[in-house]
Amino acid sequence: MTGNDEPSTLPRRQLGRFLRKARNEVGLSIERVAELVELSSAGLQRIESGKVKKVRVRDVQALCEVLEVDSDDAERAIELAKQAQVKSWYSAFSGLFSDNFNMFVGLEASARQIFSYHEHVPGLLQTAAYARAVFSAYPGYVGQDDVDRRVELRLKRQAIVTRKTMPVNLEVVLHESALHRVVGSQRVMAAQLRHLAEIGKLPNVSIRIHPFAAGCTWGMLHGPFVILEFGNDAKGRPLEPPLVFLESQMSNDLYLEKPEDVRRYHELAEDIRKTALDEAKSRDLLRQVARSYSA
Repeated sequence: MTGNDEPSTLPRRQLGRFLRKARNEVGLSIERVAELVELSSAGLQRIESGKVKKVRVRDVQALCEVLEVDSDDAERAIELAKQAQVKSWYSAFSGLFSDNFNMFVGLEASARQIFSYHEHVPGLLQTAAYARAVFSAYPGYVGQDDVDRRVELRLKRQAIVTRKTMPVNLEVVLHESALHRVVGSQRVMAAQLRHLAEIGKLPNVSIRIHPFAAGCTWGMLHGPFVILEFGNDAKGRPLEPPLVFLESQMSNDLYLEKPEDVRRYHELAEDIRKTALDEAKSRDLLRQVARSYSA
């Protein structure tokens, strides 16, 4: 494995993030793990930071064995190692990750700033009842235990919003249709909208409604998207390149890394902001619709 660094890619960073988390969970230092798998400490550091030019599959296999990674996640780590050898401007993933090894969740947890445009309440802001209604409606999730596990994971993800130390800066623009699309029941919706009105008061959270009256930004139905940014180092350089996440329920999720693509979505987000209600008016609308569900 060469020690030369090159611009990172999403699969490399995700693999490094997973291996670092696994190492921390077993309480081993970089030096000790490097010794056990016959790598240099600097080499393992580059793997964990996603900056190594080529990750050898046999090194990942050895690391997973030392770090006591279960067989399913080890297979996914190896798949990521293969993906990491291909430099592309976008990455599409479907079915590669278990709940413990989820691409978007890992990126979300590392982000410092998130912009989210949605036509339903995004996972970071869902109540347990709303999340349960979402998961229960999907035919692929069978059994109460499956639904319960997914609800639990979704609620754990929300810690990045409410934690006291370095909470993520979350900006959500929610299309007004999400307020009127009944998920679960009217009671579930009333509680969910009240929750949005309250959590939007946090200093790190902005929730604004994009009203029906705003029409179609750029004259099209562009659909939901998420822009993730990861902050800067001491020299002001990005810790990771920003990216755009496009979720698909029926096929592959899409991750856009090309600077031109990210810039274009930033421009779209800015134009959506121009026609969205301000935070105070958005809270008023959320409470008004919540009352209508409770009547």
